[in-house]
Amino acid sequence: MDIIHKRICDGGDGEYSFNPLITSLTQSSCILFISHVFHLLLKPVGQPGPVAQVFAGVLLGPSVLSRVKKIREFFIQPSTANYYQFFSRISEILFLFLIGLETDKSFSRRNLFVASVLGYSGFVLNSILGAAFSPLFIKLLGISDKKFDFATVIMMVLANSASPIVIRLVADLKLDTSDLGRLAVTSSLVNEMACAVLSSLFFAFTSGKRFFYFLVTCLLTGLLIGLNRYLVRWINKFDRDNKYVNNAYVSFIFVMLLLVSAIIATMGYNSTVSCFLVGLMFPRKGKTWRTLLSKLSYLIHNFLLPIYFGYIGFQFDVNKWKDIPTIISIFVMVLLNFGGKLVSTLAASHYLKIKPSEGVILALILSLKGNFDPRLINVEIGSRLWWNLDVHNVLFSTVVLDTIIAGCIISFTVQCEEKSLSHKQTSLELHDPESELRILCCIYGPRHSSGAIALISALNGSQTEIVTPYLMHLVELPEKRNKTKLMYHELAEGDQYSDEEGYGGDDIVEINDAVDAFIFETKILINIVKVVSSFETLYEDVCSGAEDRRISIIFLPFHKHQRIDRCMEIDKEGIRTTNQRVLRHAPCSVGIFVDRSVTGFQQPHGSNSAQHVAVLFFGGPDDREALAFSKWVSSHPQVNLTLIRFLQVKENDETLMPVSTNSAEYAIDNAYLVEFYNRYIASGKANYTEKHVSNGAETVTVLREIRDMYSLFIVGKGGRRHSSITTLSDWEESPELGPVGDFLASTDFNTNASVLIIQKFQKTTENSFRGDYRM
Repeated sequence: MDIIHKRICDGGDGEYSFNPLITSLTQSSCILFISHVFHLLLKPVGQPGPVAQVFAGVLLGPSVLSRVKKIREFFIQPSTANYYQFFSRISEILFLFLIGLETDKSFSRRNLFVASVLGYSGFVLNSILGAAFSPLFIKLLGISDKKFDFATVIMMVLANSASPIVIRLVADLKLDTSDLGRLAVTSSLVNEMACAVLSSLFFAFTSGKRFFYFLVTCLLTGLLIGLNRYLVRWINKFDRDNKYVNNAYVSFIFVMLLLVSAIIATMGYNSTVSCFLVGLMFPRKGKTWRTLLSKLSYLIHNFLLPIYFGYIGFQFDVNKWKDIPTIISIFVMVLLNFGGKLVSTLAASHYLKIKPSEGVILALILSLKGNFDPRLINVEIGSRLWWNLDVHNVLFSTVVLDTIIAGCIISFTVQCEEKSLSHKQTSLELHDPESELRILCCIYGPRHSSGAIALISALNGSQTEIVTPYLMHLVELPEKRNKTKLMYHELAEGDQYSDEEGYGGDDIVEINDAVDAFIFETKILINIVKVVSSFETLYEDVCSGAEDRRISIIFLPFHKHQRIDRCMEIDKEGIRTTNQRVLRHAPCSVGIFVDRSVTGFQQPHGSNSAQHVAVLFFGGPDDREALAFSKWVSSHPQVNLTLIRFLQVKENDETLMPVSTNSAEYAIDNAYLVEFYNRYIASGKANYTEKHVSNGAETVTVLREIRDMYSLFIVGKGGRRHSSITTLSDWEESPELGPVGDFLASTDFNTNASVLIIQKFQKTTENSFRGDYRM
């Protein structure tokens, strides 16, 4: 017992104190616990996680709980500084690497100019303000030596934006898939990388030796990026048959990253930029990338970041605000940060034609601190003659107050602007093909993956059109088990909820291989999500997933598949129930794909022959939505699209009539057809033909005549008024497909072609999925 007591209480410096390692671990555990409590309390009022975590650190720190002598003696010890510094360095390396892995490179490339203008405008103006007010701070804080260095740090602290806090805050506010949120993240990355690079350059040009070290740093970063490209290719081939990349390979990648970062740190440079670049340039194909994402995401978002943000708050000490000059310095720095960011960002927003309300939100987000600035502030004592505890407290107080104030205001501003920031592209009819299209393809197993990938391939035929595809693997949860939602590869080896225990099994390997092969061939990145739930609540996960990811159309697999003898066989009745519920409650348009995989529609990419696709247009909002979908498909060079319009003629008469008897609906149909004709048919991207029929029997005859001419039929579910030419049978086997879709999907039609039935999103009370479904 005495030995244990000595190990816990002996700090190793000859004094009777708590072991610094025990202190550090206890402090981290307390920060985690308190931050979760704060998050539960503040989440109902819209406060994001980083704010709660900084508050937890403030509560545990010397401003509140550590004012008590016993608590202060336990937590605040000089010997714990090395442990905290080591933890901070490891955390920075890992989450900057993760930020690089998660960065949306496609969006960043498209909006690099806009993000640069926003990021650099705040950087420049706040740097100027920092330089202008540095003499005031020098006088107030009594800086006597190395005043230029002090002014430089003030400029960097005011100019910087903390990208890790921005990323977490944007994700907590569910803006990470919006253009505004992604623009804020990219701007913060541009800003922070600029600060880090300029700081390194300033240090490099102070001497020849330091400049040589700077070149070595660039060389090491480039070598690690190049080595990773060859290493990942080898790992993916060598570990092809496994669900996960072996932990030894993952550990080796981490060791190389930590080793390079340590060498850079010993040369006096910040490894922030290097770690970010290594993650950004990491090959994004194969299971290596997905395994790294899953392992790092869970560790960092649930443990490292809360502790890191909490420790920033822990260093906030209101007890050091002893005199008026200190309070004035803190107050002026906070005002300069917000004022500079607000003015510069609004000016940049005006130049970029961004709405002022969004400009205010961007300015507040870019005012967040807490990553690069602590590295500037937490210098070794005595390394700069002007450095002392009072200066440290002023600068750290500024960082903490900026983050807390900005985080609180942002959350309330986002709540007030909820309607304007909500997802508006919930259908395709009014969607500009040149703007980003976000789609969600749902599958239940490898049988459905080929059809989903074929649809993704068909939509990605143009270089100018931007499509962001998500593949959601839906896994039925066995009864008497709790529901869980997991990112792909998130379950660790040996976990009690592993794939071997009914969570997808070996299907994951086949889906993984199919997606990897497609990505390797086309360079089109597919984001994979895994959802585990019972069929009773599976539709909620689909609908909420589509809403969170701002999806414009959901694709669902039909509950039947075609056998060799061409008969349609039911997979699971639960799939049909889920489809019906998604159709009713979806927050966007929905398509049900009847995949006749062997003889039907095939992946256009890599195909030697063109895929012939027919769009059947009878009229109504669903048919217009189907026609809107074909805009993207018509741009694919390996797709030959034909628009077939059905017009009704009176029996014993030659008068042509539209299907819909509603004159307003007909006018909308006609206007949309004219626009489509002028843009796609007149330019040769699509063909056009008309079919004149007088009743359903003639429609069936026409469909039978063309059934072998096309590999895919696209049609709207319905949404039109009753018409005799769309009444194709006495009863409907699958009403969720609509009358025409039901006939095309039936065995009676006897076709080799696949069928896509589309329902346009209509905003009604039934679109809310937070309730029971009634058939």
